[in-house]
Amino acid sequence: MLRQAGSDAVLKMSWFWLYLPLHLLTVTCLCHSMKAPTTSSQQSFKTNLFNFYHSLILADGKETTIHLLKDIPKRYHFALEEGRVFAPFSITVTPCDVPIEWSILVYKPPPGKATPGDHDTQEVSKSQKTSSIASTIFNYKGNSVETYMGMSSHSALFLLEFLSTERDTHITVYLTTDTTSGHLYPELPADPRIDVIGIGHSTVTLTWKHSPSVLQHRESIQYCLLVNEKHNYKSLCAAETAIRSSGMKLPPTLALSLSPYLLEPQQVMILSNSELSIINKVSSGEVRQVCMGTKNTYTVPSLSPSTQYYFDVFIVNLLTNASAAYTGTFARTLEEPEPKVTELKDGKVIHVVLDGKKQKIYSLQYQARHKKIHFTFQLCRGQIRVHITRNGKTVVSENLSGLRHFSLKGKLLDTYLVQLRSTEEFNSSVKVQASPHFHKPLFPVLPESLKIKSFSKLRTCRSVTIAWLGTQEESKYCVYRKRIEEDEIWRELQSADRCSGPESRHKSEKVLCKYFYDLNLQRAVTTETIKGLEAGTLYLFDVYLFGPSGIPVRYHSKVVKTRKKC
Repeated sequence: MLRQAGSDAVLKMSWFWLYLPLHLLTVTCLCHSMKAPTTSSQQSFKTNLFNFYHSLILADGKETTIHLLKDIPKRYHFALEEGRVFAPFSITVTPCDVPIEWSILVYKPPPGKATPGDHDTQEVSKSQKTSSIASTIFNYKGNSVETYMGMSSHSALFLLEFLSTERDTHITVYLTTDTTSGHLYPELPADPRIDVIGIGHSTVTLTWKHSPSVLQHRESIQYCLLVNEKHNYKSLCAAETAIRSSGMKLPPTLALSLSPYLLEPQQVMILSNSELSIINKVSSGEVRQVCMGTKNTYTVPSLSPSTQYYFDVFIVNLLTNASAAYTGTFARTLEEPEPKVTELKDGKVIHVVLDGKKQKIYSLQYQARHKKIHFTFQLCRGQIRVHITRNGKTVVSENLSGLRHFSLKGKLLDTYLVQLRSTEEFNSSVKVQASPHFHKPLFPVLPESLKIKSFSKLRTCRSVTIAWLGTQEESKYCVYRKRIEEDEIWRELQSADRCSGPESRHKSEKVLCKYFYDLNLQRAVTTETIKGLEAGTLYLFDVYLFGPSGIPVRYHSKVVKTRKKC
């Protein structure tokens, strides 16, 4: 379909520049020979000729990008070949941003030349002739993709005028006089609507009718979907302009630019099941782009509940970059159901596992039977966010790690709602207890730090000395050791369950248990030298603290390597 404007364009332009001055000269002669004042018809004719001289050539058979300045018209012209009985042509204009105004003016030669001196005949027919020479055959105002198809039985010149009255913008224009070789743009089906066939809390399923171009050129055609929270777009060009104007750089086209090295920091690319997705983080929400080949059904995943989204499908020709837009649609995802609430009972410990991938919120409810309430959280793995409300008002909201206590004072029968979620991408787990403040706590009193310290100068080939803090209460401490390899360190430290007790350890790993306390916290420190180790070997050391109830608290694991030579 695409035809280069080679020798044909040269013939057209030579005809244009020879033909137009001749008629300009005729009009000039007529103006000098007539004594009557210039009429509006004459002035219009002169203006049209001036516009032809001050216009650019519109290429035939290729898409032209035109930049428009606000309130400044831009003109292009083209000529139909002389000698063709019927000369068909089509013009497609795609606004890439704001609505524009554009029109087509045709200039045809008059049927005959006036004889000099025959003033009466010229006076009578002059207005008729000038009006027949130039006429507007089409005009449009808006931001839709519009195509004009015409046919002329005479040699003619055509002038296109484009104007933007809102702001600077750009458009694309495609002219072709070869309407028998197919189309630059992919074809849309007779019904170009997008149908919503399924709506969930975080998904929307769409389907659309196949483009005839897919059946003919499957290897060079693909569908691309644009999802955003603002509005629908009438062309791919308009969608790309809107994303750029949000302060983000976007590659030239959806279909051809999904490459990792072109992504900006605000963009995330996902490759899944032969589908390429780009997610742009913009101020008005996410703008998601997905190209899915020739599939005409797609489920959009990972949407936010109770949110309205706009969906646009574009059929893209990978060889020419040209695209056509289906009629966009929109849908609102369902509201997320109220999370299940688990009742907390006095003194009872609940173990909660939080899904890091889905970021689901786990809710616990407690009704106070006393004015003072004591909440305890023992983090077993990962990190969590805790949010506590009393009768709907927030009293605690922070990230947690380790063991934390919150003492809250309210009224009898106050209702507390505890909401937990993982702040990690992997699962987190936590133990939760609620009880009256005077209730004997199940968890032991903790020291200021749960870190284990090792002394490098006291390391030998066969022993390691470690130390840890204690408390003012007499408590039981048990030390365990485990031989590990270099490549196991990260996995051991990350996967450690700080809620698990020594019962999960092998008996051979146990080193000793001891009781220890000091009323002076400055001196509540104990050390232990672990002997019988191998030279140049890595060991993982753990200390467990047992309170009055017997529930253990695990210190942070420590990795120490014995000396190779002594």
